[in-house]
Amino acid sequence: MFEVAELGHAVAKAEYKARVPELRTRLLTLQQRLLEADFPVLVLVSGVDGAGKGATVNLLNEWLDPRHLRTYAFGPKSDEERERPDFWRFWRALPPHGHIGIYVGSWYSDPIADRLHDRISDADLDARLQQARAFEKMLADDGALVIKFWLHLSRTAQKERLDALAADPETAWRVTRRDREHLKLYDRFRAVAGHALRETSTGDLPWVIVEGADPRYRHLTVGRHLADRLETHLDGAGARQTRAGSKHIATPTESDPRTVLDTVDLSRSLPKKAYKAALTEHQNRLSRLSRRAAERGVSSIVVLEGWDAAGKGGIIRRIVPALDARHFQVIQVAAPTDEERAHHYLWRFWRHIPRAGNTTVYDRSWYGRVLVERVEGLCSEAEWLRAYAELDDFERQLTGHGIVLVKLWLHIDPDEQLRRFQEREQVPWKRHKITEEDYRNREKRALYEHAVNDMVERTGTEYAPWTLIAANDKRHARIEALKTFCERLEAALDGAAQPRPSPGLE
Repeated sequence: MFEVAELGHAVAKAEYKARVPELRTRLLTLQQRLLEADFPVLVLVSGVDGAGKGATVNLLNEWLDPRHLRTYAFGPKSDEERERPDFWRFWRALPPHGHIGIYVGSWYSDPIADRLHDRISDADLDARLQQARAFEKMLADDGALVIKFWLHLSRTAQKERLDALAADPETAWRVTRRDREHLKLYDRFRAVAGHALRETSTGDLPWVIVEGADPRYRHLTVGRHLADRLETHLDGAGARQTRAGSKHIATPTESDPRTVLDTVDLSRSLPKKAYKAALTEHQNRLSRLSRRAAERGVSSIVVLEGWDAAGKGGIIRRIVPALDARHFQVIQVAAPTDEERAHHYLWRFWRHIPRAGNTTVYDRSWYGRVLVERVEGLCSEAEWLRAYAELDDFERQLTGHGIVLVKLWLHIDPDEQLRRFQEREQVPWKRHKITEEDYRNREKRALYEHAVNDMVERTGTEYAPWTLIAANDKRHARIEALKTFCERLEAALDGAAQPRPSPGLE
């Protein structure tokens, strides 16, 4: 795979000096166009030691306007990063629309290094490469331009490069014992890296292998390819916008209007006396379990979805007293902010993944993409259709890391919902909860029922199942929610946790 990058490509000094001004002008012009675009650019700079990764990144920062780009280098994980799924730190480092992120090392660095040193098997490597492909495809499907450079040196060129750096007092510090050890492993590294590049180089997301021995050739090749890809993507942005802008309004299946919600027994209720006893019991149980979870470093995420006025707030208020305020947060999900709209829709949810031993409760969640955004036509049909797989992958990473994920849908019938709306209008401290939007949404209930049906069918997995709760009776709903949370958390703490599939595997 690397033969073409070992041919000894070189560019004369005079030619380099003549071509650089035009290339820099072109890059800066394209970067100014990018500022008005609705997509980000991710530039990965990977490769063998001594191939010029650092010098190339420094040059791009010099040639481009550094105010609109940021360079990320990923070293050993911090404690904060180890307490979250592997891709948490990469999601946090995504550039917003109109900006460029340059990555020295990336989501490929650890898998390749781990296989090189026999810390993982070939099968583990392929699973992690599949997860990397899925991550990149998710970004590309959302419009991002992902450019992947691999800077290569032959074994002889790498040795000469390291020897030259070591001989110069100004650069000797850059050659470490680790570099010398890696030189001894060159053939094995070449094989592992070659496999990784073959597995993750696709027509839409190709690797660009650049010979790194001659700095002038390397810089011109990287700069020209970056300009070509950016120009092509900018010129195609209008067509992509037109395709994505076509809205689809979901309609019920006329031949079979039944949904999974029809299986929920809304007559279930709980007397007040029994409720008080059960509430004390389950809050005490959750308090004990949450303390054990904090000691064990087991974190939890509770997702609350349901109809307007179904009782999400009431359930949250019954969960909170059982938890230590230092170790939980409640996230109320509303319309995205400008900053959030400038990123992939999952970005804002990755930001709030709890640290080890902590709990995050979501009042509505990432399922807005396949519910309100689908029904209200706020995203295209292609976007919400592919979201099912994206959400499954997201939750697979959460549970694969050991996070206890509890997903609850609170179901009430239309009559009970209307009664609660009217009650809110009569109670001064509840009036803020009711808006014209709530009444308007009632008119689309059939559309929402089928969206919920598809959501449960497509995202109710063995590692992240949905629990449908009858919520016509608030007391019954609150106890069922507490009970479900306790059972899932207790199972995880007692070793019968939800399955943890290998990352990237179906």
